[in-house]
Amino acid sequence: MGLGIIASIIVGGLAGWIASSIMKADTGILMNVILGIVGAVVLNLVLSLVGIYAANTWVPQLIVGIIGAVALIWIVRKVRA
Repeated sequence: MGLGIIASIIVGGLAGWIASSIMKADTGILMNVILGIVGAVVLNLVLSLVGIYAANTWVPQLIVGIIGAVALIWIVRKVRA
């Protein structure tokens, strides 16, 4: 059982907002949601390749989303520089 679409958007928004605060990025609400969701998807994929699976509940997915969004912001900054 996964989080569902509404919960994923909420968790993604929180993760993106926290990540943008950590990285001092000036992103809007929509970009925060996108960063959080894409970050969580990408990091979950990478973790699954090494045999690590985060539970499909709010807290583990929030943590994975934050880490993934921070990584995405960092990568974008490196590519732009």
